[in-house]
Amino acid sequence: MLWRLRVVVAALCAGTAAAGAVHAVRPPPAPAVAVVVLARDLPAGTTLAPTDLQVTRVAPGAAPADAVVDPADVEGAVTAVNLPARLPLAPGLLTDATLAGPPGTVVTAVRLDDPAVAALLEPGLRVDLVAARPEGGEGRTVASRALVLPSPAGTTASGGGGLLGGGLSDDDAPPVLVALSPQEALAVAESSASSRLVAVVVP
Repeated sequence: MLWRLRVVVAALCAGTAAAGAVHAVRPPPAPAVAVVVLARDLPAGTTLAPTDLQVTRVAPGAAPADAVVDPADVEGAVTAVNLPARLPLAPGLLTDATLAGPPGTVVTAVRLDDPAVAALLEPGLRVDLVAARPEGGEGRTVASRALVLPSPAGTTASGGGGLLGGGLSDDDAPPVLVALSPQEALAVAESSASSRLVAVVVP
């Protein structure tokens, strides 16, 4: 009986030693970094509140190099596009009171030919801007996939669902704010004097 017990004890010791060896050669856990993520899905034009933000740890490769690490840095900022929950935040996804667009773009105020169409444009949409001559003829695309930005506070009339509110005349309706490349902004400015600007929503 003692001999059999010795065999069992030896087997248990061997198993423990093997488990310890496996644990010793197991690589250490990957390093993680703390970043600010969204607590829920947010549409473009949302002003970030503390309840919209969370701090979580992710693998270094899962977050952009300029990821936000302190919620206080982005409280009060505005989402420039529709953003999903759990997305690490970066400055290029947000705007502020100055209505800055994504990196490499400039913000341009565009008055469209049809204010009713402008009223349907929500922040975060992408549009092509087409310059059409009043006398007719083929239009010319002067900006591609321009990003529609939130309108400044006070420029949206009550009862409106988009950037322009209901009850505004053509002259009173505020322009649509879009983020364009500097070259496109120049083309839009040159075309607005002699052409009608039309917006076409694109993916």
